[in-house]
Amino acid sequence: MSYLETTKNVYKEAALTPDVGLCCTTNPIWELPGLKIPKIMQEMNYGCGSTVHARDLTNNPKILYVGVGGGMELLQFAYFSRQKNGVIGIDVVDEMLEASRKNFVEAEAQNPWFQREFVDLRKGDALHLPVEDNSIDVAAQNCLFNIFKAEELKKAIAEMYRVLKPHGRLVMSDPTCEQAMNETLRNDERLRALCLSGSLPIAEYVKMLTDAGFGTIEIRARKPYRILDPKNYPTEELIYIESIEVAAIKDPMPADGPCVFTGKAAIYFGDEDYFDDGAGHTLLKNQPLAICDKTAAALKALERDDIFFSESTYHYDGGGCC
Repeated sequence: MSYLETTKNVYKEAALTPDVGLCCTTNPIWELPGLKIPKIMQEMNYGCGSTVHARDLTNNPKILYVGVGGGMELLQFAYFSRQKNGVIGIDVVDEMLEASRKNFVEAEAQNPWFQREFVDLRKGDALHLPVEDNSIDVAAQNCLFNIFKAEELKKAIAEMYRVLKPHGRLVMSDPTCEQAMNETLRNDERLRALCLSGSLPIAEYVKMLTDAGFGTIEIRARKPYRILDPKNYPTEELIYIESIEVAAIKDPMPADGPCVFTGKAAIYFGDEDYFDDGAGHTLLKNQPLAICDKTAAALKALERDDIFFSESTYHYDGGGCC
């Protein structure tokens, strides 16, 4: 049995019998006026947390979500896209799709604004999305891509890139790990299905996205996720896994490489009211400016003694230089 078949079976079981502890940590549900999340959706929230922000969802966007779970995130997205088929949910597990359909009946009863036709559930997988090219404003996945091995991961990211409109964004939450996994862990199909043994270092994760063509990357959060320890997992040492929240934007690739925001900032404190580097970056006196790693390197190369550079926080909240 392949790891992809193992994954289907894990989530088939979770669809038939909700497993509250399937994912070890989750973000809080969205607290929005008039939005009520049915209890069954909360019990079937099988992800470590979406990095989608309300500001990503302006102007009635067309939204794609891969790996529907119990439908909670689809309902949250529909709150911002109240149109027929405004949200597309893709899943490869028939039982999960059917569970979501039932949950949307309950959601419709609890939310007067919600109509089931707002959500278009389709069977398909991340490697072959049943979605037209350049048709999506916001695509999202939550703790899904780390089940994939390298070649499948490249295909999944390429598929997301294909369906996004120009300047559309892919928003994701996945585990990352700086420590090398031993062979036993890497080949454990159930751990991979649970999004653990496929964890990549952040630099490799970002490179996968930029290699696919995404010109702007925003690392929005980096959080503790879980420990794999010798008592409970096939490892001889403790392995620390983090959850990373990322937005990859389908901007044109700059000639000098992608803009990757990791939470760096520059502060000018010289004698003038502002500093202009002549390359499109203006720093007002004592006003922090969020900068991508590429701009940080370029400004540091000027070797000025009146610009301070903060380290990467891996919590970027917009308003950057590019």
